[in-house]
Amino acid sequence: MSLETFTQNPRQNRVTPFGSIIATPARGLLMGNRGCLHDAEGRIRRAFVTQRWIICRLDFKNVRRPLMTPGRWTELFFLDEATALAAGHRPCAYCQRARFNCFRTLWAAANPALAGSPTPAAPVIDAVLHGERITVAGQKVTYAGRFGELPTGVFVVLEPVGQPYLVWGSALLPWQPAGYGAPIARVSDAIVQVLTPQSVVRTLARGYSPLLHPSAQMLNAGSPFACSGAIDFGAASSG
Repeated sequence: MSLETFTQNPRQNRVTPFGSIIATPARGLLMGNRGCLHDAEGRIRRAFVTQRWIICRLDFKNVRRPLMTPGRWTELFFLDEATALAAGHRPCAYCQRARFNCFRTLWAAANPALAGSPTPAAPVIDAVLHGERITVAGQKVTYAGRFGELPTGVFVVLEPVGQPYLVWGSALLPWQPAGYGAPIARVSDAIVQVLTPQSVVRTLARGYSPLLHPSAQMLNAGSPFACSGAIDFGAASSG
């Protein structure tokens, strides 16, 4: 699996917290899959083809693959896991089995009526997330939330500018393709639009720890999460 390369003409394969796919020369720490979204020329033609939106490792079993092979699934990239979760993805049950198991356990505990069991099958989670991340018309689902009630790891958007911010403790970190900007204070009683799907917000509140880009790691010390294992991002390989 491979990181995006710095080129003058970067591919359109980077996912934002809104779930949209953009072109940027900035690199991402994780990759993902929504099916084959590109045409024979490598142009994105659709937003998804399946409800299975997953988050994958960049490096797994030394598998290498050319990006955007015609007829194969489209390699997508994320700044970090918090970004991917906001877009509506969840950890892959194959290359991130431990992360998936942790996410599933906490997701089920936080959403018992939706899960139906302590260990719901991946398609059950995918079906719930699909309804929470995108409308029938293909628009990103957002909803009103109060800052003081949102856990760390959630993404919100501030209007009218439309800038996405990561909620991290008492601060808000502005998202940018290459990393997070300088933090600003959050106002606990302010009402904002939330980007992260509601069942995932409850999962984060239950203790799931999203892996963050190094630009935000300085704010991660001492955070009491139930799943804090790190991924070894290692060297880039292909996808």
